[in-house]
Amino acid sequence: MLCFILLVFYSSSATCSQLQSRHRRWILDPFTIEEEHPGPFPYVLGKINVVETNGRHFKLYGEGVDEEPKGVLSIHKETGTVSVHRAVDYETKTMLKLRFEATGNDLQSAKLGVEISILDINDNPPRFQKDRYDISVNEKTTQGSYLLTLVAFDRDKKDTPNSTFHFEIKSVAPNPPDTKFTIDKSGSISFNGCLDHEVAEMFTVVVEAKDHGDVVSLSSSTTVVIHVEDGNNHLPTITGQTGSGKVKEYETGTSPLRVHASDKDTRNSAAWRAKYTIQGDEREHFKIETDPNTNDGILTVIKPIDFEEKAQMELTISVENEAPYFYCKVREKTHSGLWKVDTSKGDDDPQPHSVKVIIQVEDTNDPPLFSVTIKEAMLEENTPIGTWVEKMTAVDPDSSHARDFVYKVGNDPAGWVTVDPHTGDITTSKTPDRESLHVVNGIYTILLHAVDNGKPPLTGTATLNIHVSDQNDNVPQPTLDYVDVCLSDGPTTTNITAFDLDDSPFGGPFTFELLGDVNGKWKLNPSYGYIAGLVKEPSVFAGPHTIDLKISDMQGKFGVYNLSVTVCDCSVNSTCRGRGGTATKAVYGAIGIVFVSLLLLLFLLMAVFMSCKTVFHPLEISDSSNSTILVSNIETPGRDCKVPFLALSTDNMHYHPSKRQHSTSSKMQWAAKNFRRENVSYRVNDNCNQIDDMSTMDFPYKRNASSSVDTALLALLKERLSHQTGRSDEVLPHLYADEGDSDIISELDNIDIPDEDSFEKVLEVLGPKFMQLAAICMPPHTQKQ
Repeated sequence: MLCFILLVFYSSSATCSQLQSRHRRWILDPFTIEEEHPGPFPYVLGKINVVETNGRHFKLYGEGVDEEPKGVLSIHKETGTVSVHRAVDYETKTMLKLRFEATGNDLQSAKLGVEISILDINDNPPRFQKDRYDISVNEKTTQGSYLLTLVAFDRDKKDTPNSTFHFEIKSVAPNPPDTKFTIDKSGSISFNGCLDHEVAEMFTVVVEAKDHGDVVSLSSSTTVVIHVEDGNNHLPTITGQTGSGKVKEYETGTSPLRVHASDKDTRNSAAWRAKYTIQGDEREHFKIETDPNTNDGILTVIKPIDFEEKAQMELTISVENEAPYFYCKVREKTHSGLWKVDTSKGDDDPQPHSVKVIIQVEDTNDPPLFSVTIKEAMLEENTPIGTWVEKMTAVDPDSSHARDFVYKVGNDPAGWVTVDPHTGDITTSKTPDRESLHVVNGIYTILLHAVDNGKPPLTGTATLNIHVSDQNDNVPQPTLDYVDVCLSDGPTTTNITAFDLDDSPFGGPFTFELLGDVNGKWKLNPSYGYIAGLVKEPSVFAGPHTIDLKISDMQGKFGVYNLSVTVCDCSVNSTCRGRGGTATKAVYGAIGIVFVSLLLLLFLLMAVFMSCKTVFHPLEISDSSNSTILVSNIETPGRDCKVPFLALSTDNMHYHPSKRQHSTSSKMQWAAKNFRRENVSYRVNDNCNQIDDMSTMDFPYKRNASSSVDTALLALLKERLSHQTGRSDEVLPHLYADEGDSDIISELDNIDIPDEDSFEKVLEVLGPKFMQLAAICMPPHTQKQ
């Protein structure tokens, strides 16, 4: 029981000596309140006695008065009597803290701090965290193993008999003789003896927690449900078998046998599911699996069995469970501690149940068997047809009834060989070629079959790898028949690569050689190896060239090839071939248009200015026109075949091979100027097929044939172009297109002639094909013979 604890608060109007004297004149009794007091209320808790009571007034503040819990206490302001008005709960409030004040007539006052203790009673039983607990435990669990710990608590005052409690098992159902559950003071549950699922699948244990109250003892209880899982304490037993017990040789995937087993453990549990093993199957021809529904063992053939090796097989099949087997038997019960139990039967421990089964192997037709399934042979390429290669032989493994069989070629990619159907001798039926696509790393592979006459016929297979030796039957050759060379002031080199289908020593490195007149123009550096360097001398002009190239292998076998070489300005285009093709196409188009224009103008001129006699004289066309102008006899002959004088100045037409230039477009616009009329006269005789007189033209370019008509055609062309602009001394650019593109006119690059001395440069830009056109227009006496 606690007494008052007094705290003195000094008044501002009193001295220390005066207050101390007053305190000694007060009588303070200890106050305590018992929780859950039954009443009646209010009742007097006590009185504050003061020696001098006259003129004194008392007040009480704090918990239980004007603070929670409110309304519990009050004080009489004149007598100092303290009363209790309602019950209090220790578990809610263990102490009430108050302030006591006394005021006298002299208006001097004093304040005291007061603490009133609440006395605890045993009004709360211990409580478990849950009203029911469920756990599962396997029946093979050994005794003394921890199962579960229960937790309880009491709200009464700590470390007093009211809050101290203990655990006790009140009941167990069912209650078999070989199992006893126990609980210690910490609430941990365990058992003694053995668990047996077949005896009890579930135990219901009622546990009580009881406190140690002095006046009264309170308690509560909970229920623990223990589920016993089935363990493997019963071994399975093979009860029988079904199936033919026969299997055909070389047959797999069939099931000749099924064994049946029984088990007393819970169905579909790990203690019930069977696990089978096979003994006596050294070559692992079989496997056995468990049927999940019936627990039967299904025997299956997974590897072919040869009847000639084993016609009958004896196997031993054993069965056990997925869960390991255990044993538990109570031998002695003790009053304290664990009981004495046996977990092993010693020498009498049961072993997995086993049975012996016989598997009969049925003989079937075996395919022929080659003595060597992969064989190597040597053969030189280009050997004559009928050359013997190798012999492949097979035997029939069926000892009981050997069968006849024949040899056949199974796979011969290039059709090189044939096989004797009775002896297996292999000979060539075609000339072998080591460079064939079917020869890989020098080996030609064929498959050979031996087929018996069984029903159905069976086939044995063997492989023959023919190593084909090489001969020098291929000449070296270049990888490309054309190269591009760039123009430069000094020698320019481009690479020529060669290859040979033959292997060493009949292949490279190669010897390269240039044939013909190449001095001062072309040379090779290097000229030996797999790549040769073709060197162009500065004197070689731009355009297409043809070089005769000889390439020899290490044995001296060679080939001669016409190598196309295109020389061009690489600063304009990185590759010559694409540009050259475009320029050539433009030149051919321009030449075609010029010839068509010449033909039309010739007929127009003849119709306007010529009159012929009544006798028709056909016009002979020179071969220099390349048969572009055809002979026509449909016009009526005229009289006085005269052609007006035409003048043509060729002062500015010169060709300098050393000043070559190139065009970059297949389309072209061409501007010509500085043509002047001169008295270049010519006459056509009465036969209208010969020009009597011509003026000379200084055009140093050789043509293939001579014709007087060429000059006339050139003059007519100039006349026609003059009419386009109305001026004879200046011809504006005229647009031409490639043959076949007359409906599509595209943008062309202008060819500018900056001065009178560069006309020959224009001719160089037009390329060598245009020079042929110029040669046609050149007078006969200016042609070089």
